[in-house]
Amino acid sequence: MNHFTTEEWIDYANEVLAEPKKVQLRKHLDDGCRSCLRMAAMWGGVRQALTREASYQPPADTLRVVKASFVTSGLVAKGKKIRGGVRLLFDSFLQPGLAGLRSADMSARQMLYRADPYQLDLEIEATPGTNRLVVTGQLLDLSRPDVVGRDVPVMVSNRRGKVIHAVTNQFGEFRGEIENSGDLELSFPGPKDKQVLISLRDALGKLHGGPR
Repeated sequence: MNHFTTEEWIDYANEVLAEPKKVQLRKHLDDGCRSCLRMAAMWGGVRQALTREASYQPPADTLRVVKASFVTSGLVAKGKKIRGGVRLLFDSFLQPGLAGLRSADMSARQMLYRADPYQLDLEIEATPGTNRLVVTGQLLDLSRPDVVGRDVPVMVSNRRGKVIHAVTNQFGEFRGEIENSGDLELSFPGPKDKQVLISLRDALGKLHGGPR
């Protein structure tokens, strides 16, 4: 009895196979191959676990407090320092993916920055079917952990002549949509009105970059 590869069973679990191939694998399972039944069940379980995990969203207030505690715990020293006193604390693109999962979602990226006295929680997401990115963020004033960074002007540029201007709301949040050039730049005023500048080059990797 011929067996199918691990990659084929991953694609079967993720439901990305063409219908003829899917029928072949389903018939193989119906024929009672025990090793392939175990393989299909394992990757099916992995997909279900990842689907459930994506729906777990902690309350926004709790998340903000935890992030503030993380920054002030001394772990900030382990972050990647960027010019101008900005420090990258977390980048979802730098986290290891699960082995064997080839269909990872690369259409969104989460980052966490420290730029005293602010902490910036940033998400960049591709707009399906377009060459545009949605940039969403939240500013927290770490000098006053109980107060968010409200009424702060934020500018996002694609360095190709397109600029969006936003002002953080009462929750320190801002949002804007901009054409993806592959070379974004975000800025906002820091202490003594000194501009904080964060480079966001190749924000979603080569799969979702700007014009080639």
